[in-house]
Amino acid sequence: MNDPLPDFTLEHPQTVDAALALLRDAPGARICAGGTDLIVNMRRGLVEAQTLVDISRIASLKIVEETADGLRIGAGVSLRELAESPAIAATYTALSQAARVVAGPTHREAATLGGNLCLDTRCFYYNQSHWWRKSNDFCLKYRGDICHVAPKGNRCRAAFCGDLAPALMVLGGVVDIAGPGGIRQLAVDALYREDGAEYLTIDKDEILLAVTLPPSDAPSGYEKIRVRRAIDFPLAGVAVACAREDNGARAFRMAITGTNSRPVRVEMEAALGPDDDPDAYFATLGKLVQKTVSPQRTTTIAPHYRRLSVAAVAVRLARGLL
Repeated sequence: MNDPLPDFTLEHPQTVDAALALLRDAPGARICAGGTDLIVNMRRGLVEAQTLVDISRIASLKIVEETADGLRIGAGVSLRELAESPAIAATYTALSQAARVVAGPTHREAATLGGNLCLDTRCFYYNQSHWWRKSNDFCLKYRGDICHVAPKGNRCRAAFCGDLAPALMVLGGVVDIAGPGGIRQLAVDALYREDGAEYLTIDKDEILLAVTLPPSDAPSGYEKIRVRRAIDFPLAGVAVACAREDNGARAFRMAITGTNSRPVRVEMEAALGPDDDPDAYFATLGKLVQKTVSPQRTTTIAPHYRRLSVAAVAVRLARGLL
């Protein structure tokens, strides 16, 4: 990757209001926090930004605090902090485990909660050099007219590969978003749509401020499938939380990343009752996972392998939380 970075102006606002003003007034402005995804994409010619609004100096985005609604984590908190926090590991284990397996140690030092939630979707035909993409007439996600993964379709199939989103989904996370109209809140899963080119519901003139997690005593966990056991994005990742109901039943919440253009929730109709056959229940769960995910040819690994693997990992992780 020897392409030079294009010229841009770098701004360092000290407050959220100042950052919003820059997004409104500066030409071609984009938010930048750790830059571990954005800068790489700019170098490859995938992102055009005349102005980068560096929000890493906004102190309010780096606060982790207990509130009446639960644990509030600023969007600027690093993945290293999430991975190393004893309090998060004890209560929100899935989040801790997800943060711990993102990329490598130096990436986690710079990368942030907000950046991972807003991570660009990925595809074999998109994450390439400019000359490679140009020789293939580009693609539907950027500058082209055809999705090479699904040429007969009219939607980009690039996969969302952020690790934190499914963990926050099963933990009941709610995001605060600041924009010209004030602050609004969304459930984490409402932050996404099933379109690889337009995968976020947050507008370009808005800033993700924080995520709030409600109090929880449900055990949870996260695992992902990848070619190497470090650095790599997930071919598929699974987060599961298991809540004990009053009658002794176990209710599972599950979400998956890496297979669709958005993180997807696996909708289970019933809890595992105290008199139910666990083997039959988890066999049904595995089939449900396979039906829910839609892996495409966005990586060099076969979609069918990813479908079967993520189902096996989901069942293993859910069983381990009993």
